[in-house]
Amino acid sequence: MITSRKNPLAQRAREARGGRARDVLFVEGLRLCEEAARAGLAIEDVLFTEEFAAGARAARLLSGLRQTGARLSTVSEGVLASVADTKTPQGVVLLARRPACDRESFERAVAGATPLVVVLHGANNPANAGAVARVAEAAGASGLVATAGSTDLLSPKSLRASAGSAFRLPLWAGAAFDEVIGWCKARGVETFATDLAAGRSHTEVDWRGARAVVIGAEAGGLSAGEAAAADARVRIPMRAPVESLNLAVAAAVVLYEAARQRGFDER
Repeated sequence: MITSRKNPLAQRAREARGGRARDVLFVEGLRLCEEAARAGLAIEDVLFTEEFAAGARAARLLSGLRQTGARLSTVSEGVLASVADTKTPQGVVLLARRPACDRESFERAVAGATPLVVVLHGANNPANAGAVARVAEAAGASGLVATAGSTDLLSPKSLRASAGSAFRLPLWAGAAFDEVIGWCKARGVETFATDLAAGRSHTEVDWRGARAVVIGAEAGGLSAGEAAAADARVRIPMRAPVESLNLAVAAAVVLYEAARQRGFDER
């Protein structure tokens, strides 16, 4: 059992948790670790407590991870607490190789279908961004793009909010705004910027073709120039005096209208 917080594995886990080990993904909690295993992530190390391992569901998870070749290490409660990102840790953390979130990987993943892409520009709240990933997968979106300066879609907080969707949904992180708009135009993907001042509602758009919905940051949304760079602007109708919606809620409203028009399939 690892009992020292200075153990190299514990130190590596903390580096991954804090984003200092950029090639390592930090995953915490029973359900999220199960989702990581199901998604086929390249899991390298698993840290868990004796109390965690005593559960039947946990035993099944650990047995499956052992068969993949992951290194399993029992740690003390104190070590696990020093590694965890949550106040009440569930007793398990895994470290995996960070999946590719580059343009080329994204292109391959969304090729061959009529894309419905979500673009987050300048989103800085990890919980909101993770929730958008969850909504995007649930509504059948093809992939999610986060522009440069946005929060890390694979950070611990974002992963928890995504409930595993970020493991499966094609992601493109760190793209320049103009690059994403240009990428869409080159592929015939019509871009729609969310804008309170737009004259057209999201329900008046034909979402059945190749489409991308562009959503700005929580505080200020898209600038006038950024909204103008898209092919069109749309608004979500709201009763006064409400002026805005949570990022994930706005994404859900638009994406489920698109899903309805496309013939929503729950498979």
